[in-house]
Amino acid sequence: MIHALDRIRKQLKHRFDAIDNIHLKRDLLNALPFWVGAFITGLVAVLYAKLFAWAEAGTRYLYHYSAESKWWFVLLTPLCFLVGWWLVNRFAPFARGSGIPQVTAAIDLSNPRHNYKVNQLLSMRVLGIKVLSSLVAVLGGGIVGREGPTIQISAAIFRQVNRWLPGWYPKISKRNMIITGAAAGLASAFNTPLGGIVFAIEELTRTHLNFFKSALLTGVIIAGLTALNLLGPYLYLGYPRLDNIPIWMIFVVMLVAVIGGFASSGMGEAILFIMRRKERLTSSVEKMVFPLVCGLAIALLAILVDERMLGSGKEIMLDTLFTEHKHLAWYIPVLRILGSILSFSTGVAGGIFAPALGAGASIGAVVAGWMYLSDTATNLLVLCGMVGFLTGITRSPFTSSILVIEMTNSHNIIFYLMLTALLSNLVSSLVNRHGFYDQLKSLYILEIHRSETQRRPVREKQEEEEVGEKKKRE
Repeated sequence: MIHALDRIRKQLKHRFDAIDNIHLKRDLLNALPFWVGAFITGLVAVLYAKLFAWAEAGTRYLYHYSAESKWWFVLLTPLCFLVGWWLVNRFAPFARGSGIPQVTAAIDLSNPRHNYKVNQLLSMRVLGIKVLSSLVAVLGGGIVGREGPTIQISAAIFRQVNRWLPGWYPKISKRNMIITGAAAGLASAFNTPLGGIVFAIEELTRTHLNFFKSALLTGVIIAGLTALNLLGPYLYLGYPRLDNIPIWMIFVVMLVAVIGGFASSGMGEAILFIMRRKERLTSSVEKMVFPLVCGLAIALLAILVDERMLGSGKEIMLDTLFTEHKHLAWYIPVLRILGSILSFSTGVAGGIFAPALGAGASIGAVVAGWMYLSDTATNLLVLCGMVGFLTGITRSPFTSSILVIEMTNSHNIIFYLMLTALLSNLVSSLVNRHGFYDQLKSLYILEIHRSETQRRPVREKQEEEEVGEKKKRE
């Protein structure tokens, strides 16, 4: 095997050396790390998506196994939350939560002064714990998604590829590698290449696209094509009917946008409030009890009120868009929002993209039910609810609009979706000028700097002891 790889390497090197064009050689060397990272990202994203789907299917199977089996979740959900929290807390603290704030923090720290700190946010250990913790959480019914984690996982893969480059290799921007990895991760998670590109431009960086447009485009294309060839052509949700929309629906769309903006930004503020209060927990017992209590609360609400509280929320989107069960009870959005708050606050790994889309879809379905709207009008409100809620969390209106359009091929309602994103973004800004991800990013950067300050005296003491021992031996 080793001899075969060595022979392939020599053949490739011989062909590369035979190229006369120096500029072509340089461009190939610059592009190759992005291509390798994108291909690996596509493979990992597909595997993660399969595992996540199996975990969700396992949750549904256990819940409906028998008339009494749902009560197992009184034990299963708290136990899964505790295990998920322990994995993160013990092995990779920055694997917790979504992953998008960690990526943006890593981008900010990708400079000569702080680059060594990025390893705490993006590493192979973080990748492994991210996958394990999120799968355990979703198996227990946690209200988490895989899309945010896929972005952090992909950024970690691209960074690792960059670290594998030998010393003689042309220098590749660490920052651009992370940005491209995150965009490729989103594209392969949702099968939304445009969404990945817009996400990179709008959410991750303010750098002019000309500096790395080729790397970004090829990374997104290769990762997306890899996932597409393994999963086959698909839309994340499908093709909902959106014909015969009356013009007066624009006023109902605006109502959904306002509700979604307030609800999503309020959810983000609640999560941040709980996270800050959690910092006051000092003993290990208190820290362990918190995820147990949150898991028990989720299980009891699901059993006693409605099982649709459990999971990422994709089932709610599919039901409201493609079945006759379009109108939901008023408490479903409340359960989905409360479930996201409880799940995210525990510290387990898991994204908030899909739960936000599910909560937004339920808001649109509830409003449509209040007004006894037709199926196509309900579909419009469901999609607008998804855009509005996701915009309120991410503060990325273009990304939210493009994602939903690509997930459903709903180009004919693009103006309704963009109007929703605009209004939701304005409403969310009234609740807090700083977005949820921006605040989390600042907290993570502060935590990294604080931990580094605390470790520095210990490291300096160890160095002094080593110098002292060396002098004694001399």
